[in-house]
Amino acid sequence: MNWIGLYAFVEYEISKLWRVWIQVLITPWISALLYILIFGQVVGRRIGEISGVSYIDFVVPGLLMMNVMQSAFGHTSAALFFRRFVKHIEELLAAPLSYMEIIIGFVTGGIVRGLVVAGGVYAIALLFTITSVSHIFLFIFYSVSVALIFALLGILVGLWSETFEQLMIPQAFLIMPLTFLGGLFNSIHMLPEKFQWFVKINPFFYFVDGLRYSMIGISESNRTIGFILIFALVSGLGYWVWYLFKKGYKIRT
Repeated sequence: MNWIGLYAFVEYEISKLWRVWIQVLITPWISALLYILIFGQVVGRRIGEISGVSYIDFVVPGLLMMNVMQSAFGHTSAALFFRRFVKHIEELLAAPLSYMEIIIGFVTGGIVRGLVVAGGVYAIALLFTITSVSHIFLFIFYSVSVALIFALLGILVGLWSETFEQLMIPQAFLIMPLTFLGGLFNSIHMLPEKFQWFVKINPFFYFVDGLRYSMIGISESNRTIGFILIFALVSGLGYWVWYLFKKGYKIRT
């Protein structure tokens, strides 16, 4: 393991947060503020409580998870695609770093971005409600593991995409819809029974519900299924990304 090279690469990836801070930090924080104002304050007053907690407390964990997923995915997908687009990927491959070290560098940058953005969203939420963390270790587990999953997904999309338009397709047509249909703003019991099955087969539901349980102690999913799903996705996606790098998929001519 080339620790010095890996540290330098990770430091470079993390430094992007501060070089384009308006885009990667301020923008999602403003969006989260609007979500909290509209859904937490305006809509929440009409809905009242869900499972014994205020609507805003029910929604905040979902907003945190949404930002973790989108930020981790956005970082790695854009970072890898841009390197391919400007032909800088060759320099990275020529560096004294193994494929696993390159993957770790990208993924670490994605995880850090996801957690920093989510931390800012949580700070904004505290201006409107006192949302505590009931199970700190589960909170850390869900935050980091889901950020890892979406950082790996971002690498896959960064490898697959040939244009900036293709880079945006998974975010617009997969991640965002499944997030909203994963119990972000509503309890699964608020849906008709004939539609609840769709939520239960949506992996995003287990991510959102797991973080919600770690914060407010309310769970509507089978957490065992959630744990198995997370470990399976981390293992499967991790191997897939490593295999594509090893084969040189779209990174070697």
